[in-house]
Amino acid sequence: MANTLFYISLSVIWIMLLYHMFLMQGGYLHYLRFRRPIKRWEQNGIPLPKVSILIPAHNEEVVIERTLKAMIRLEYPKEKLEIVVINDNSSDRTGEIADRYAAKYPSVKVVHTKPPHAGKGKSGALNQGLKHSTGDIIVVYDADNTPERKAVYYLVLAMLNDPKAGVVVGKFRVVNAAHNLLTRFINIETICFQWMAQAGRFNWFKVTTIPGTNFAIRRSLIEQLGGWDEKALAEDTELTIRVYNSGYYIRFFPAAITWEQEPETWKVWWKQRTRWARGNQYVVLKFAGSLFSLRKKSIMFDILYFFFTYFLFFLGVIISDMLFIINLFVDLQLNIGIVAIILWILAFFLYVTEVMIALSIEKTEFTLKNILIILFMYFTYSQLWIVLVMYALFLETKRVLLREETRWYKTERFSKDKQQKEAL
Repeated sequence: MANTLFYISLSVIWIMLLYHMFLMQGGYLHYLRFRRPIKRWEQNGIPLPKVSILIPAHNEEVVIERTLKAMIRLEYPKEKLEIVVINDNSSDRTGEIADRYAAKYPSVKVVHTKPPHAGKGKSGALNQGLKHSTGDIIVVYDADNTPERKAVYYLVLAMLNDPKAGVVVGKFRVVNAAHNLLTRFINIETICFQWMAQAGRFNWFKVTTIPGTNFAIRRSLIEQLGGWDEKALAEDTELTIRVYNSGYYIRFFPAAITWEQEPETWKVWWKQRTRWARGNQYVVLKFAGSLFSLRKKSIMFDILYFFFTYFLFFLGVIISDMLFIINLFVDLQLNIGIVAIILWILAFFLYVTEVMIALSIEKTEFTLKNILIILFMYFTYSQLWIVLVMYALFLETKRVLLREETRWYKTERFSKDKQQKEAL
């Protein structure tokens, strides 16, 4: 029995590793050609529509001014740009800072939310902002984001020239990547997500997940869908499913780049990633019952991918590790032959190869230091994710069984960002 479980677990791990290598190949192909249509799109001369940028902000005084400065510098016609800051029941100076910019710049508008319809999470704030916006296209940025000057222009350009795209998603980079070892781990993780999961799935299946920031959605579509799900901790993933099921698809267009701050302490990282894991588990369970009735069949495959990632894959890793460790002290008659050991070693090298390919796309990141960090990352950061996902599953199961109210955790911000790009 132990042998059967061990080899089943090992098989699940290898299926996921090979799938990610397949995605990485697709991501590299997308990198080689995503810029090709830009010149043709610009020559089409389609008039730019009015855009509303929604920035949900709850106690964001540390970062909101830097974000607003980046928004003011955006290269998009000012008369067609509306920047809506949703001051979501903040108890700090967020509202005061936003009001100061609104008084100085006509394009900035501030929405102050109050209880009982306030302070409940990002989705609620976005829905409030949507009500007070007037743009034909809605763009979302987190309050710690500093988009590059042409980011919004590129999001809109892709949407105007791709009528099948209900949403256009850009790329995000880590502004404080060099702060400490944790932020270096997150930087590598983020790059892999962009080029492996986002670009890879878009290249092969025309499937991309909406991130929490740096994306544009048609106003008609978000209104048709009834806005954001206020019960979802991962509102971006949940919205992704509904967008595909509406008949549209999501385009990954990495020419649109934003820089964002990532957690600088393990405590903040743990809380943020736990919310992400719980949110994605919620999405899987929410749509599991209607899996085969979804209008867009390609997204059914993606839900299965999330199921494998947040349930089977981590379960496979945990079972194989536990059996191996228990067998050191108790004879389980576990026959770990030379083939299994070779497969374990090859899995490690396959992981390293996938990550290195992703880093090679971002030329400044393919360094000897980052390569050494990748080797260390496998035995530390990646293994910690296993514990985190199991903890998140426990919390989500408890929430469902006890019918607990969903509680939103807002990621803590940090004031020192020496890595901020002055050239934005």
